[in-house]
Order: sequence, then C-alpha cells, then structure tokens
Amino acid sequence: MDSTWREGDVSRSVAREPEILPPGATPEPPQAYYYRPVQPPPRPRRRWAFAPATYVLVGINCLVFLGMLLTGVSMTSPTPEQLLVWGADYGPFVLVLGQWWRLVTAMFVHVGLLHLATNMWCLWNLGLLGEPLLGPFGMFAAYLLTGIAGNLLSTAVHPGVHGGPQGIVGAGASGAVFGLAGVLIILLKSPLLPLPQAEVGRLRRSVIWFAVLNFVIGAGTWVARTRLQIDNMAHLGGFLSGLAFGIPLVPRIGAARAQFLRRRWIATVGMTFLLLLLCFGVRSFWRG
Repeated sequence: MDSTWREGDVSRSVAREPEILPPGATPEPPQAYYYRPVQPPPRPRRRWAFAPATYVLVGINCLVFLGMLLTGVSMTSPTPEQLLVWGADYGPFVLVLGQWWRLVTAMFVHVGLLHLATNMWCLWNLGLLGEPLLGPFGMFAAYLLTGIAGNLLSTAVHPGVHGGPQGIVGAGASGAVFGLAGVLIILLKSPLLPLPQAEVGRLRRSVIWFAVLNFVIGAGTWVARTRLQIDNMAHLGGFLSGLAFGIPLVPRIGAARAQFLRRRWIATVGMTFLLLLLCFGVRSFWRG
C-alpha cells in the first residue's frame, strides 16, 4: 500500500461525501469545515422574564395604594371607613349585604405604607422563588385563590352578625403571601426539582421559618392587644389553602409540561369549586 503523502490527498478526502448519512442529514461543502462562523454565546435571560405575574401583582398593589393617597387617605393611619371605601373585608358587609367581591379586593388594600412595604417585600421574594415552578398563570391563581381563602376564614371567624364574634376590617395581601408560602413548602418537597437537594432543603426551611415567625408575631398582637392587630385567621386560611393547592402539583414538578399543566388546571378548578362551596356554607351558617 502506498502510504506516501501527495499534494491534493487532503482536499480529496475532505470533499468526498460520506457513504452513510444520519436520517435527514446532508453533506456540507468542504469550506464549511474551515469557514463555519463561531456563534456568540446566548445572552442570559433577564430575571424578570421568569416572574411577570409577580411584578404585575406587586404593581397592582402599589397602584391601589397610590390611588388611596391621591384621594386623601392617610399614608400611615387610614381609617376603617376609608379602607372599606377601597374594598377592605368586613363580615357584615359580606354576609348581610352580599358584597362577596370584598374577599378579592381586600388583598390589594393596605393599612399604611409600612404594611404595603412589608407585604410587597414578602410577595416579591416568594414570587421570584415560586413563579418559575408555577408559571405566570399558576402564580396568579395561587395568589387569588389563597387570598380569597384567607379572607373567607377571617370572615367566618369574625362575622359580626347574629351574635357571632365582632367583625373586623381586614385588608392586605398577607393571606395570599401565606398561601404562596404554603404552596412552596409543598412544591419544594419534590425530589424532581433541578436543584441540589441541599439547596432545596435550605429554601424550604427558610419558607417554613418565615411562616412560623409571622404566625407567632400575629398571635402576639392579639395577646398584647395592640391598636393595630394582625389577622392571623387570614394568614391561616391562606396558608392551609396554599398547602392544598400545591399537593396535586408535587408529582408533576419536573415532569413533562403537558402533565404539569393538566395538574395545575386540576388544582385551580378544584380550589375554585371548594371555595364556592365554603362561601355557601359560611353564608348559610351565619344567616341561619
């Protein structure tokens, strides 16, 4: 065999088409191997692209507060009457007057700038953590449904009608924030998350401690009978509904997208139906 190298051998070997091509492949011209342009690395996606629902929810809360200020509501100490005008929750208005929409609007109304700032800080952090797992629709659904559940439990425990406990004017996003915490505690239990288990465990413990600490602070305001008391019933209702919302999703975290979307739809429809039943039950109980 002649093993001597001769000019032109390389060009012939490069230009020759392969005998077997993978399915759908086509041979490339020789110069492609030498002049293929180097592709620049993809630009990293901005963080906001992963949490649009979180930013929208924070924006809505801030815009509502700005509207309150522009109509003369105090920045630090709004009155109960002012809060009710803007949609705060109040048992007699819901149960007697049928203003059930307050269960939704109350989660966008805040009792002063400090109340707004603390709730938005919590919503921001939990949203950036949870929305990549839930998706924008799931984030909106979790916020609204758990917020409604929190306000409903507060109304049921403080109805202010027919000899029941005195009604309270409730406002703020904290019920929904606790709902997101409940969802995350469940979702971060999944072994299929594309993160180191040690990191997932640390995040989950942080969310648990957040919930425990704020429950304790809320209880403390009732024990100490402070002027501004934290509505722990709204927190509890939001938290429990968040746990319930997250349970159907755990087996499909990290699974095929279609499977996860199906479970998310089941969780959303199921929670909506359950809340409707609970609203009917609370109304029937307190109105006799």
